[in-house]
Amino acid sequence: MIKQIPGKKRIALVAHDKRKKDLLGWIRWNREALAPHSLFCTGTTGRLVEEALIDPKTGKPPVKTCITKLKSGPLGGDQQLGAMIAEGKIDLMIFFWDPMNAQAHDVDIKALLRITVLYNVPTACNRSTADFLISSEFFAKPYSRMPMDVSNYLNRKIDLD
Repeated sequence: MIKQIPGKKRIALVAHDKRKKDLLGWIRWNREALAPHSLFCTGTTGRLVEEALIDPKTGKPPVKTCITKLKSGPLGGDQQLGAMIAEGKIDLMIFFWDPMNAQAHDVDIKALLRITVLYNVPTACNRSTADFLISSEFFAKPYSRMPMDVSNYLNRKIDLD
């Protein structure tokens, strides 16, 4: 089943504490490109993203910016995003995760990344990949995405004997 993604994207923004500075720098650099899209952030990242979107010249965020703040990742925010992806409510994810430090919620992170692959959601885990996503011709126009075929799993026979 092909999923139609509109030109106005619903973007998940997530960053571990040691990667927040990198994500915020990327957001400031791409402030205008992100403004027309809907942003969904976990915990503290959401508050910091709001601040990063403020135009230093005007002291105000771009008029069109819509930010939804979820729970902190370890408190369920990662799972909230995973549920939104499964429900078709997230179109792409920028997740600057920390590969050098174990996280208390590593299983949640793995599940979130797994669900983006399952539903074929474009996902960037570093600045280079995020730059490629945001500079793609599909970033600001509609795109047709095909989720992974799970029919074999759904139609499997289960031996109850």
